[in-house]
Amino acid sequence: MAKKVSILLGLLLGFFGNAQNEALFDQATQAYNNGDYKKAIEDYESIINNGQHSAALYYNLGNAYYKLSEIPESIYYYEKSLLLNPEDQEVRTNLAYAQNMTLDAIDTLPQTGLSRIYKSITSKLTFDQWAYASIICMILFVLLYIAFYYNQYSTKKRFAFIGSLLALFLCIVFIVFASVEISSFQSDNPAIIFAEEVNVSSEPNETSENIFTLHSGTKVNVLDSLNNYRKIRLTDGKTGWMLAKDLKVLKDF
Repeated sequence: MAKKVSILLGLLLGFFGNAQNEALFDQATQAYNNGDYKKAIEDYESIINNGQHSAALYYNLGNAYYKLSEIPESIYYYEKSLLLNPEDQEVRTNLAYAQNMTLDAIDTLPQTGLSRIYKSITSKLTFDQWAYASIICMILFVLLYIAFYYNQYSTKKRFAFIGSLLALFLCIVFIVFASVEISSFQSDNPAIIFAEEVNVSSEPNETSENIFTLHSGTKVNVLDSLNNYRKIRLTDGKTGWMLAKDLKVLKDF
């Protein structure tokens, strides 16, 4: 009996929590439309503090910060939105506008032809989507193999057999793509610089040589941590150490 009561209480709390978040979202959107961007940010962040995350929520937060000319914050939330919905072109467009207002212009290391083609294919879907596609192909393989086994007509048996082999092949390919994407996701640890100006040094200490300078809004990839320092890499291949307090990692949900 107690277990049933606890389950019912959990469902009720979840219901009221979702209702509260929906009310906050509508309230925040209304504040945004009225030009009260600070109030919109306050309400959107309250939803995040309640444990809800979504691409739309982060996108709206990015827009609100952009309206206040708080560029690092807007870039941060646009990037978080893209982590959840990488194919959203509207978010990409707004992110490009915000990035144009940053000071650092960093080149990207060119990829080889095969690497670029391979990455362009695997990045079309998330690792979850590739996994679902592989499951569908496995089910199709089983169904076609059953059709091959029980069909009495040679032509249909031939098509069923060829189809089952093709489905099995695609299943294996999609599993490989899913593995590549999840490996890439786990090895990538992006962050946005929030400090106005950061001196990046060759070693994680105060006495080491400064090798280059970065500014707020720049995206980096965190490679390693040591005490209160983080080793970062830029898209042009440069690496160095900076204070952890000067950046915010994107994958914190």
